[in-house]
Amino acid sequence: MSELETEPAVAATLFGDRIDLARRFTADLAREGETRGLIGPLELPRLWSRHVLNSALLAPVLAGRVGDVGSGAGLPGLVLAVARPDVEFVLIEPMERRVEWLTEEAAALGLGNVQVVRARAEEARLDGPLDQVTARAVSALSKLIPITVPLLRSGGELVFMKGARVDEELAAAAKAIRKAGLTNVRVDVLGEGVVDEPTRVFRATAR
Repeated sequence: MSELETEPAVAATLFGDRIDLARRFTADLAREGETRGLIGPLELPRLWSRHVLNSALLAPVLAGRVGDVGSGAGLPGLVLAVARPDVEFVLIEPMERRVEWLTEEAAALGLGNVQVVRARAEEARLDGPLDQVTARAVSALSKLIPITVPLLRSGGELVFMKGARVDEELAAAAKAIRKAGLTNVRVDVLGEGVVDEPTRVFRATAR
């Protein structure tokens, strides 16, 4: 059985006075993640660096009421709720066992800024539009954009965490971007000089 990665020193910098909560979440996910089908068996040796810290890099760019589509294990939704207690998070996840985990973990960590909604993004019925919507390792931009833009208020923002091939996805999503009327379309790189694996974030404003 693989061992949980030692907490990188930069974790305390990213989470500040919330680091103890981040440690609890990571320990809980390490303990239950594989048996509950939340993470694969090879993820423990890189759980902090590949998943938790990677998710936390998005925290500074968030504000208001933020939806996390396909929240799964809570990466990034629960991690961001830990890092930003001043932001309200709506975790949107269709699978029942993952919804149970998200609900239980948010309660265990005392995260009063988390609401869990069991639904697919395109079927979610929320009590009001969102200021931002994020997603991590969910789907290609061409599929994500049409199902997430309707969740946003006018002038709201998409902030999707993406991998190294984001430029290819961006090119393939040109039609979806045009149809949705998105503006301020760009890719930001977060975490350079802070973590070993910076993350690329697709950002765009809804009309």
